Amino acid sequence: MTKRAGFVALIGEPNAGKSTLTNRMVGAKVSIVTHKVQTTRTRIRGVALEGDAQLVFVDTPGLFRPRRRLDRAMVASAWGGAADADVIVLLVEAHRGLTDGVQTIFDTLRERARPEQTVALAINKIDRVKSEVLLALTAKLNEAYPFAQTFLISAERGHGVDDLRRWLATQLPEGPWLYPEDQIADLPMRMIAAEMTREKLTLRLHEELPYQLTVESENWEERKDGSARIDQTIYVMRDGHKGIVLGHKGETIKAISTAARAEITEFLGRPVHLFLQVKVRENWMEESERYSEMGLEFRDGNA
Repeated sequence: MTKRAGFVALIGEPNAGKSTLTNRMVGAKVSIVTHKVQTTRTRIRGVALEGDAQLVFVDTPGLFRPRRRLDRAMVASAWGGAADADVIVLLVEAHRGLTDGVQTIFDTLRERARPEQTVALAINKIDRVKSEVLLALTAKLNEAYPFAQTFLISAERGHGVDDLRRWLATQLPEGPWLYPEDQIADLPMRMIAAEMTREKLTLRLHEELPYQLTVESENWEERKDGSARIDQTIYVMRDGHKGIVLGHKGETIKAISTAARAEITEFLGRPVHLFLQVKVRENWMEESERYSEMGLEFRDGNA
């Protein structure tokens, strides 16, 4: 059998379900999933096998109208992921339909998608609407853009995901696999571990704070007993934010550390000793090294 391999970019508005779909396709948690929008900052690649094909999923940040420097870097990262891909899959939420944001993505796809790129549509969260609404939306979206194929899925429940993965495998170019068979992500483990801790912070804390903090794995020590010691720093922008992250008598940071350690341990399949500290860096959103750590390009101007 001829081997195939290639990149699949999942694009869409924030919260469309791109991270959930990546994790479902790969069969493991490689991408941060929360109920908050704009939580994916870097292009996380998950690797899945389907027959003789190796699919490398590029989970991009949600596409939205950027305001801050970090927003611009995230949107540029998303379109960069789409530009490099063999296949683009646009995720649209069934219950939200053809929004202004989706219309903007259509306009940008017409400008940026290469003629040889395959662009497919995946209408997600189909369990939230009636079948007649779904049929009408499918027709409307296909009138708006010439998709190669349309799939009706629920990334959370797994409906339609196998069909999508099988079809994607047929669309990839022939060639050797890009990663070892047992590898499921190409992000450095330090970055995946930092993302897992950031997810716990995002879930635990509310309002604007999650977008004003970042997590970095400063030190990673492999121990002789097979365990790993990981030292992470949570950067916040104000002293008041530090207090919120720490919580009363350190209860919040302790709960976050426990949850993050459990998830990193499960992901690595071995014991982890996780140590968190919180530092105030008022201008971290303006520091190029913070962006490099997140795998983003530090940029001025518009994306």
